[in-house]
Amino acid sequence: MKLILATSNKGKVREIKALCEEFEVIPYSELLEEFEIIEDGDDFKENALIKARAVYKALNEKLGYEDIIVLADDSGISVDLLNGKPGIYSARYARKSATDKDNLYKLIQDIKDKNVKKSPAHYTAAIAIVTNKGEYSVHGWMYGEVVAEAVGDGGFGYDPMFIPLGYDKTLGQLDDEIKKQLSHRAKALELAKIILQTL
Repeated sequence: MKLILATSNKGKVREIKALCEEFEVIPYSELLEEFEIIEDGDDFKENALIKARAVYKALNEKLGYEDIIVLADDSGISVDLLNGKPGIYSARYARKSATDKDNLYKLIQDIKDKNVKKSPAHYTAAIAIVTNKGEYSVHGWMYGEVVAEAVGDGGFGYDPMFIPLGYDKTLGQLDDEIKKQLSHRAKALELAKIILQTL
């Protein structure tokens, strides 16, 4: 079964491919020229659905693909100390075209500005699936805390500052096998696979 990903984020593509080895995972950018998708939803689920619908529609209209499965992920980190920020703005926290590093260091600085070294936080992943048979969505979460420094060079995004519950190392330090078990995206994808198997 082919899964078309409504993302060109290399970190997400790599992670989803690793977690969905039983599927042929193809980023939509390999089939179409990349285009801007305005993510103006109020939560992760809405934004994931917006992305999946946009890519499904574009593939259908431009290439005539109808019997396809488009999967989109919208995810981010919410920090208790910052009243849930950056939340749905995680990918553009520093500015609209920010890099992962820009966002990471802005969040570190915002925590330092509160004169603390860490705060409870959690990751959320919403996965949306759009097909000609209907639309579906699932969620996954990972709880822990963020620290006001970047430790480790593994993972991507905010991983070097996030310590999962029950661990004393950041996601930037933990190996991929442990992360697969803990990841908010892995948990959401496990639920998504139940839906995919019924399609």
